[in-house]
Amino acid sequence: MSQEKTIVPANGYLFLFLFLLFFFGGIIAIIQTHIGWFGIAVFIGLLMLPGFVLVNPNGSRVLLLFGEYKGTVKKNGLFWVNPFYAKKKISLRARNFDSERLKVNDKLGNPVIISTILVWRVRDTYRAAFDVDNYENFVRIQTDAAVRELASKYPYDNFADEGMDEDITLRSSMTEVNEALEKELQERLAIAGVEVLESRIGYLAYANEIASAMLKRQQATAIVAARHKIVEGAVSMVEMALHELSKKEVVQLDEERKAAMVSNLMVILCGDKDAAPVVNAGTLNT
Repeated sequence: MSQEKTIVPANGYLFLFLFLLFFFGGIIAIIQTHIGWFGIAVFIGLLMLPGFVLVNPNGSRVLLLFGEYKGTVKKNGLFWVNPFYAKKKISLRARNFDSERLKVNDKLGNPVIISTILVWRVRDTYRAAFDVDNYENFVRIQTDAAVRELASKYPYDNFADEGMDEDITLRSSMTEVNEALEKELQERLAIAGVEVLESRIGYLAYANEIASAMLKRQQATAIVAARHKIVEGAVSMVEMALHELSKKEVVQLDEERKAAMVSNLMVILCGDKDAAPVVNAGTLNT
């Protein structure tokens, strides 16, 4: 449970006026009157000086008194606090973090190179200051750990020859993968009081040692899929041709001639190269 306590200290401009009054007024009084007791006013002014706190927009100051947490100043402006307070500065601004490209294994054990882009900010200053040693380093390490965990849950891609039917893959399901990564990071970084604003995969590729083989595999899969479409279309066209010839009684073909025609059409429609036509000047049977 969060123990953060937001406080609004005393107005800094009022104490700035008092500081100027005590410090410079005391010095002027000493010079004019030569009375050393006015040095007490100068000492009070110097004692007030460490109490001034300037908080910029989207900034904060965590206040400690001899090791005891007293609160956090989040309101921007000039304030004055107990001069004996220790003040720790923690930024509340959104930050970008681009992780290193990590070499990890996917669900199938294939080595892949992956990195993530994380947008985060401190939400709970108490946890960021006291629950972890260094919250910025904590974010970096936990992000790398979350990416490794994520990559091991999903395959890089689907491959029909392995009987896989994964709905979510690293390559084709970026929305689902990014949502899973964001959830994983939020759970890990909550202990440091860090809020995850956005997380997504920044880089994804096979490792160098298998990249060439996987590229050939993807090309082969694409060729097989294309051939499947070509054959499917060719069969439909041959069927239509035979039906139209029969319907319009253009020519009467027996089963042997139909088989030869089907063979020729399939070769022409499915071939990689253009067919070279041969003109038959004789009869159908020659």
